[in-house]
Amino acid sequence: MVRGKTQMRRIENATSRQVTFSKRRNGLLKKAFELSVLCDAEVALIIFSPRGKLYEFASSSMQETIERYRRHTRTTQSAPRSDEQNMQHLKQETASLMKKIEILEASKRKLLGEGLGSCTLEELQQIEQQLEKSVTTVRAKKIFQKFSDAGL
Repeated sequence: MVRGKTQMRRIENATSRQVTFSKRRNGLLKKAFELSVLCDAEVALIIFSPRGKLYEFASSSMQETIERYRRHTRTTQSAPRSDEQNMQHLKQETASLMKKIEILEASKRKLLGEGLGSCTLEELQQIEQQLEKSVTTVRAKKIFQKFSDAGL
């Protein structure tokens, strides 16, 4: 026998409404239990009857589940603020990195001998020292490589 489609509207007959409430409440409690057992889900269900009677099911502690729900909703509600703060932080970090890139590119150009006209005497001496260190390092590696290839 096929069930007919139930219209979603208030049942006017008080007796029928109470019977339907009891059957559906028991079915809902059963489904909550099955979900918690089969899927190892943390389930908490609270039902108040039209007369104000409390029915509840919790797979673990009801209080702990409610506290977990509250913590989750607090973090979810505050997330847009933290996203905005995170975006602001990322913009500042991007600006800082762009400045560092500009400084490194200017330093690279100077080491390549470009744009030295605007340098002070001290800056030119620092560039010379850096280049001398680099040449010394390259020569040391070159000599080491020769000895390595020779088997010494």
